[in-house]
Amino acid sequence: MRKTIWCISNETVMRLVAEGKAIPVCPEQAGRLTTPRLPCEIVNGRVMRKDGLDLTAEFESGARECLALARLAGAYGAILKANSPSCGAGQIYDGTFFGALVPGNGVFAAMCRQEGITLRTEEDL
Repeated sequence: MRKTIWCISNETVMRLVAEGKAIPVCPEQAGRLTTPRLPCEIVNGRVMRKDGLDLTAEFESGARECLALARLAGAYGAILKANSPSCGAGQIYDGTFFGALVPGNGVFAAMCRQEGITLRTEEDL
């Protein structure tokens, strides 16, 4: 059975997981980042933490790990966290840390899209 991967906690998604139709992943945790952590946004193509630390390598590593899981599962769709620098699909925060949104995709979302995986966010459910 083909599955959906998901990166958010939501009642609908939790039901899909319980039914064996979705697999939980977190690219940021797969990239060995802590939870909670300072906010991160994409700034000039780099994932920057609010205090200026560049976490691009961690975000990319975690995204590759989760994409490998998606491939193994035969995932055809992903339900991602809206606006996230990992999972934002169609729009992300603008890199100013003031809450403004711009068109774009997070690191993991972009990788999924390149693989032909259909992207949705919790706002689409």
